[in-house]
Amino acid sequence: MDIVEMTDAVFDVSGDIIPPTYQFALWDALVHHAPLLAKDPLTGVVPLRTSASDAGMLLAKRSKLVLRLTQSLADNFNQLAGKRLEITGCTLQLGSGKLRKIQAYSTLHAQLVASDKDEVAFLQDVTARLSELGIQGKLLCGMKNSLVAADRTIHGYSLVIHDLKPDDSLRLQYAGLGADRQYGCGIFIPYKVITDLE
Repeated sequence: MDIVEMTDAVFDVSGDIIPPTYQFALWDALVHHAPLLAKDPLTGVVPLRTSASDAGMLLAKRSKLVLRLTQSLADNFNQLAGKRLEITGCTLQLGSGKLRKIQAYSTLHAQLVASDKDEVAFLQDVTARLSELGIQGKLLCGMKNSLVAADRTIHGYSLVIHDLKPDDSLRLQYAGLGADRQYGCGIFIPYKVITDLE
């Protein structure tokens, strides 16, 4: 199966608190400033690094906003540099951006792979999809979780795939798994610890 090569556009970002389910409003804000993002279904948004607090989700220091883009969109990525993103009453300020080539890692993690099925059926679907993509690896399924907005809920599981060969690692990061990439679902990034799934 042909897989489109992707590139990460990495932006400095500053801010303090963001809502627990910021993903929906973040996508809306990004599309407001860069409408072309919504025209490519392969566009993905890597989940932000945050920690929970009583006031909301705290943005990690030196956090980055990472967009996973096809080459045609990567050529225009810098239109987002310097933009202020309004996220449900909170503000994220984007700084400068740069393109980063995706690297192969033997262990990858997705915070949430969208699925309404139980764990057994979910893993069967993942195994079948990996087979279609020609990817071999070992699966570790994490807890079921959800993204909840006023008008939509996305269910799914966190997932680690390890023992990946370099070519398979790249293919998985390019292709992702499942729907709702724009909300951070099914986007795989390097993961160093495979014993602590959250």
